[in-house]
Amino acid sequence: MASLWPFRRSKAPVPGIKGWEGRHAPHSFEESPWSPLFDPAPGGSGRGAVHDWPRSFAPPAAEPGKWRRRWTWVKRLGIGLFALFLALFAWLALTAPLSKSLEPIAPPQVTLLASDGTPIARNGAIVEDPVRIAELPEHVIQPFLAIEDRRFYSHWGIDPRGIARAAWTNLTTGETHGGSTITQQLAKFTFLSPEQSMTRKAREALIAFWLEAWLTKDEILERYLSNAYFGDNTYGLRAASLHYFYRQPENLRPEQAAMLAGLLKAPSRLAPTRNPELAAERMRLVAASMVDAGYISEARAEAMRAPRTDVRARNDLPTGTYFADWALPQARAESDVGYSRQTLTTTLDSRLQRIASRVTGRAGLGGAQVALVAMRPNGEVVAMIGGKDYASSAFNRATQAQRQPGSTFKLFVYLAALRAGMSPDDLVDNSEIAEGSYRPRNAGGRYSESLTLEQAFARSSNVAAVRLYHRVGDEAVIEAARDLGVTSALAEGDPSLALGTSTMNLLELTAAYASLASGNYPVTPRAFAEEDGGWFDWLWDGTSGYSRHELDGMRTMLRSAVNRGTGRAAMLNIANYGKTGTSQDNRDALFVGFADDLVVGVWIGNDDNSPLKGIAGGGLPARIWRDFMAQALGREAAPVQPAPTASPDPEGPVQPLDVPELQDIPLGDSGATLSIDGNGAVISAEIDGLPLDIRIGEQGLDIVPTASPPQPDP
Repeated sequence: MASLWPFRRSKAPVPGIKGWEGRHAPHSFEESPWSPLFDPAPGGSGRGAVHDWPRSFAPPAAEPGKWRRRWTWVKRLGIGLFALFLALFAWLALTAPLSKSLEPIAPPQVTLLASDGTPIARNGAIVEDPVRIAELPEHVIQPFLAIEDRRFYSHWGIDPRGIARAAWTNLTTGETHGGSTITQQLAKFTFLSPEQSMTRKAREALIAFWLEAWLTKDEILERYLSNAYFGDNTYGLRAASLHYFYRQPENLRPEQAAMLAGLLKAPSRLAPTRNPELAAERMRLVAASMVDAGYISEARAEAMRAPRTDVRARNDLPTGTYFADWALPQARAESDVGYSRQTLTTTLDSRLQRIASRVTGRAGLGGAQVALVAMRPNGEVVAMIGGKDYASSAFNRATQAQRQPGSTFKLFVYLAALRAGMSPDDLVDNSEIAEGSYRPRNAGGRYSESLTLEQAFARSSNVAAVRLYHRVGDEAVIEAARDLGVTSALAEGDPSLALGTSTMNLLELTAAYASLASGNYPVTPRAFAEEDGGWFDWLWDGTSGYSRHELDGMRTMLRSAVNRGTGRAAMLNIANYGKTGTSQDNRDALFVGFADDLVVGVWIGNDDNSPLKGIAGGGLPARIWRDFMAQALGREAAPVQPAPTASPDPEGPVQPLDVPELQDIPLGDSGATLSIDGNGAVISAEIDGLPLDIRIGEQGLDIVPTASPPQPDP
């Protein structure tokens, strides 16, 4: 019978078609009588002759080897995916260590105390010790399982049924429901960022599998409950239980546990201290979920009433101050990672901090800002002012603002000169610089043939500082600054560096001056007292000492700057040392110095770096420094002395506006005043009703009657 197909099998191979013979093609095809290629053989046998089959019409071959090759590739792909999975597990072990889930996800609360035990600031999250599942009653655990992950004890980190249920609910109701398991949530807030992306979800799922493989279900639940956020800056079930109900989680009542479980969806919005109605509504939803999960009956759920909160702990301390913001990173770095709250004693002196606030607050700054740093010679910071008002601006101008130090930078230039073998009595050219591309000027164009180093430093001569810079070289100046602890960038090959054009912050500048008070460098500012080390620590503490020549020379020049130079407004009735600084166009005004066991730096400037009006380093900053020191040390300020007239350079100070123009000084209650001008001193008084001016100058004593009695300057 003829085949219904145009071809039927034949044991003979099909000629002309490659691969159709042998074991790959045990059968061939011959033409059927219905084939368009059928050619009846002569003699009417009805059997067609076999023709060469066209390649374009070749039917697919049945090749068992092809399937074998495909299966080989499938196995290879499976092995490759398994190897990739193992590699990802190894990567997780390195980049997301399991121990991280034992750490709090937010820094625990730290309370900072002043050195006398006075609390000054509290910062960080409220956390407590982790919970233990074995110690918690079932009615505390069940609400969290019912509302967050009912199949927690039966899935492997990912719950497909939960994901499908959440997707269906989102699609049919329009409400947003998550399908994440408790394991996924632990992976998310322990190891991952809060970004919303498919990559993060994939990593979350992978970490969830990893956690399930290495931890028991109870361990996962313990870590989840100990880290979850419950609102009001409270992390973990124990902290939340104490915060909202003032009881340990082991003692929670069922309705209290249900309310806490309900907070996890939106802690800030549902916190009962803020929205008790929303918290109660959410608690009833948790109770309904517990009924659906079979934990409680409907009657028990309906009998639940919203519990009353019992919040007893109140945070009456500021969460930040200028000092606290600077000290807190040091506290975190030095403390052990854990859940316990910490109370740390700092170096801040509450009495000195009050003095600093008082003297800066009444200084008459106008629209300018102020910063003050006070430290001991060993670097312990005892007072810090970072601005006029922390509430309006938390930017710390003592530690964060990079400003030009002006002539206070000359400390490093003169130290380099002493290291080069010069002494305070050596002469330096103070004449005008008339050659070269950089030609700095002294104030008012006042020059002299020469000055000693001590005189040039005291009067803040610009041309003398630049000439010293060229003599010792920029590398020596920068090296001196680095040795004293300056880490800010310093311009190389720029002679204006000698005049303080490179920026730095007040804290590191004050620490550099502290090295001259201690005799060792560098001095590292710190907020916590350094523990006494052994002899080995002392041997390798990394500090160096000044030579006697360097230390005595720098102290001599700093003392002269206060007694006879630009810092006279800072003079105390004890030995004190310091230097004024005023940057270009009066954008910054500074005074930095030390007396007894205190080193203090004061800065005044505008946040927009605009010029100050009538404020210079030798004026208001020096007076703030003097007022702080006088109160801090229990000393009186020395009377302001007029500039000496007998000197190689009688024109006076040379740093622009380091000393403001002196106004008339009242002399007692008689109405007499003292004034100083370029020709000498003038005492205006009234003797027997006759107003007189008594002038003392280079020409000697001269008495001149005046037209009217003098009026004292208020």
